[in-house]
Amino acid sequence: MARYYIIAGESSGDMHAANLMKQLKQRDAAAAFRFWGGVKMQAVGGTMVKHVNELAFMGFLEVALNIRTILGNIRLCKKDILAYKPDVLILIDYPGFNLRMARYAKSIGIQVIYYISPQVWAWKQSRVYTIKKYTDKLLVILPFEQDFYKGFNMDVDFPGHPLLDELIPLRESSEYASFKEKNGLPQNPVVALLPGSRKQEIRRMLNEMTTVAADFPEYQFVIAGVSGQDPEMYGQHTQYPNVSLVMDQTYALLANSRAALVASGTATLETALFKVPQAVCYKANPVSIFIARMLVKVKYISLVNLIMDKPVLKELIQNDFNRPRVKTELDALLNDKEYRDRLQQDYLKLEEKLGGPGASEKAAASIFRFLQDLRHGKS
Repeated sequence: MARYYIIAGESSGDMHAANLMKQLKQRDAAAAFRFWGGVKMQAVGGTMVKHVNELAFMGFLEVALNIRTILGNIRLCKKDILAYKPDVLILIDYPGFNLRMARYAKSIGIQVIYYISPQVWAWKQSRVYTIKKYTDKLLVILPFEQDFYKGFNMDVDFPGHPLLDELIPLRESSEYASFKEKNGLPQNPVVALLPGSRKQEIRRMLNEMTTVAADFPEYQFVIAGVSGQDPEMYGQHTQYPNVSLVMDQTYALLANSRAALVASGTATLETALFKVPQAVCYKANPVSIFIARMLVKVKYISLVNLIMDKPVLKELIQNDFNRPRVKTELDALLNDKEYRDRLQQDYLKLEEKLGGPGASEKAAASIFRFLQDLRHGKS
């Protein structure tokens, strides 16, 4: 039996960690888990120390304003790891926090595995040397990351992207057929609104997303809400007659949508895998955006465009994220057949690049072999 300590700092990490935990249990039925995560990890089993809703601070200014809470969480986590004495610490993305935990775990003799590399190829490339020094094994989920790390003389595993296993079976799921009836929605075609899962994102994103609803009266706009957030943040945006809210049903919503407006992040990839035409939207604190634009080294903000290395999706960022631009782009997504067909072809190529099915299983097998080799004294 192995004792696993896993840290996921946001909702997408909760999902990927949960799938990894399920696969680890297939190989080690007596596996014990202690973790920082969310409801999906909790459903697999083990002891949750902190919920992701207490951890996700996004943007330079937001981090600065919440620094006391963040430092308190770091102290708590170190004490908890020391008390639990796991066989291995598995880190899921969330680099600002997790790289500190990697350093600490190595200092007390605990093996460290990083699953889902931080996006060091975008900014703070100096973190590569920290990862190399304080982790014993690195697994990546984006195809171009292998070549990136080879440039630093690091051999990393690419098991594929775990979203494929999660989402492809759901695209044709019959359980989503009754989505509209289940939620008391009319039969009008749906535009999905995915404003993110963090308070700061939701507050900034929803206003521009919902104001265009009046321009498309024949459609219904449905907000993908997430539990754990104040419902009032969503409720004030359902004042329009064709705007509704559903909670914790993002995949069912996407499976029933003709188009989507999506906050930049993993959700853009999820939307692409559901084959929904989308525009990527983002607005952050101006100070955070100013700093990011000086530091970030990538051409695109969305994962879809980064993986495809071309502007597959329109990115409406900061001042470009406004009602006239959103209206124009959404009209094209809904009504331009050539544009819609081109997106579908690019989505097929995207799936191929992501490595095919079985990512969580391959990742768990790699981690399990690593632990077995340690037990048998293999390097």
